[in-house]
Amino acid sequence: MYKQILVAIDLSENSELVIRRASAVAEKFGAQVRLLHVVEYVPIEPMGEALMPAMEIERDLVANATRNLEKLADRTGLADAPRSVEAGSIKSEIVRIAAENSADLVVLGSKERHGLAILINATEDTILHSASCDVLAVRLP
Repeated sequence: MYKQILVAIDLSENSELVIRRASAVAEKFGAQVRLLHVVEYVPIEPMGEALMPAMEIERDLVANATRNLEKLADRTGLADAPRSVEAGSIKSEIVRIAAENSADLVVLGSKERHGLAILINATEDTILHSASCDVLAVRLP
């Protein structure tokens, strides 16, 4: 049923749980797992004097995330899995990478929201309605 699984992770302590769930689904269906982390950095003054340093900060964030993603892939037994770190809107990049890689399933973490956070359009909700494939939201503690 699933052949290409995109696992979108935030590199938090819960990322291993999301990867384990995705790996279990992949094993059941003989699917390939692709790991993705999106760096969403918005400079405080996007058109101000700080633009060049902001671009350097974004490059540093991407480089650091790439190192952390490689370590996470090694720890979870996915050292050979394709993976990428993208910079941009988290929601847009997940949907774009899923489409570009013909993903049948996107797996991501989902935390329970309370209070005003319920009114905010969360990443998992947007992806659920925007992706052209199935979406599995792993409930996180």
